[in-house]
Amino acid sequence: MTTLDHPARDGAARDPVRIPFPVVDEVSRHCLQEEEPETVHIEVHLPGRLEPGRLREAFTEALHRHPRVLMRQAPTRWYSLRYAWELTEEPEVEVVTFPPPGPHALRDARTRSLTQAPPLSLSPPIRLEVVAEAGPSVDEASDAAGVPRGPRAAAGRPAPAGPDHAGTVLLLTVNHTALDGPACLRILATAAELYGGEDNSPTAPPVRATTADLPLAGPETPSTWAPPARVAPGTPEASPGNGLLVTELPVPRRPRSAPYTVNDQLMVSTALTLAHWNREHGARPRPLRITMPVDDRPRDTGMPIGNGTRLVDVAFLPEEVDGRRTPTAVLLRRTADRTRALKSLSRPQLGHGASLLTAPVVPVVWRAALTRGLRRAAAPWTSTTLLSNIGRIPYSLDFGQEAGRAHAVWFSAPARMPRGLTVTTASTGGRLHLALRWSRALLGHGDGARLRDLFEHYLHATEEDTP
Repeated sequence: MTTLDHPARDGAARDPVRIPFPVVDEVSRHCLQEEEPETVHIEVHLPGRLEPGRLREAFTEALHRHPRVLMRQAPTRWYSLRYAWELTEEPEVEVVTFPPPGPHALRDARTRSLTQAPPLSLSPPIRLEVVAEAGPSVDEASDAAGVPRGPRAAAGRPAPAGPDHAGTVLLLTVNHTALDGPACLRILATAAELYGGEDNSPTAPPVRATTADLPLAGPETPSTWAPPARVAPGTPEASPGNGLLVTELPVPRRPRSAPYTVNDQLMVSTALTLAHWNREHGARPRPLRITMPVDDRPRDTGMPIGNGTRLVDVAFLPEEVDGRRTPTAVLLRRTADRTRALKSLSRPQLGHGASLLTAPVVPVVWRAALTRGLRRAAAPWTSTTLLSNIGRIPYSLDFGQEAGRAHAVWFSAPARMPRGLTVTTASTGGRLHLALRWSRALLGHGDGARLRDLFEHYLHATEEDTP
């Protein structure tokens, strides 16, 4: 009898590795909705062109360098106690695609990113579309119907580099149940290094004062138990899904010795923007609560791949954001105290309640029903919005001489109700890349443009109203 007559023993060695769903993945899996997919959209703008074959090879090798991304959801029986990821040796789908070029190619790719999540049943749960860019790309909104908003001609918003604005956009769509934006940016950085041969090592993070040298949040910190304000409805649209607007602004200035960070300026700008919006729409003043992801992972090649951020809520009293009684400089200092105190806390990613909810003591399908019910019941206590500040992109994302180095990077996070609005920022080369994403059940395109204008106004106010 030859070795070929013993398939069972060989097959056992090839059984896929299984990893139980972490808490964040399980909660997200329980609450999926077809109308508003849980996708993260990442777009990287390059000044030149990429060679399709080389890029496919580099990106596939990057997946192998970070094997945790090569995964699919394992089949689940009704009595299973946990969901699990199965690791695969190779991609099961064509990850890198090149849609036909055209005037609406980028708009259509953005629309697909908002409406079509990569399936969890096939490895890997990400999709990279390579779009040949041939026109202005900032201050453009897209929605599930594919209706574009034209570029906004305004001071301080330069057009992309190049005589004909020709370039390439790498548009990465991520199923957020499996992965988050920073993890996928790490994979893109590895692909860039493999493609262009340039060093894409992360830059050192900025030096911050230690929490021991800083005051913690004072007694004026609002309670997180009261139901927070909701974003007032604007002009919702009939069809479901998310809308998106991306724009580019200068990174706000701050004194070198300022006790607050750019992240604190963005947090204050978001709070003042939503308070102004709610006043315009006649909403009763209520405390605001803004969810802020905190990511403590290293950015080198050993970065853990998955959903690695923990969520904290920053609260604001109505009188702090009414635009009259609290100077912006004072609000910046208070916000800095609060964010530093929250970042210093050691707690599970979604809190202790989520850890208990996902304990594998009953079948996972029963926990799914309970989680969805609790989510509906807790809707009034959900934070007002989410501000995800990726910060300065730590990688050069340099794809070599022909394609060049990234000059803009946008992210957007899911915007399901009851929040209905997320604000995501990143920066490269002294420019702030802002993405507003909203539920079309709450807001429309004109509302997104108004929120952008308010955000720009209050971001500038954080520069002017400083000591």
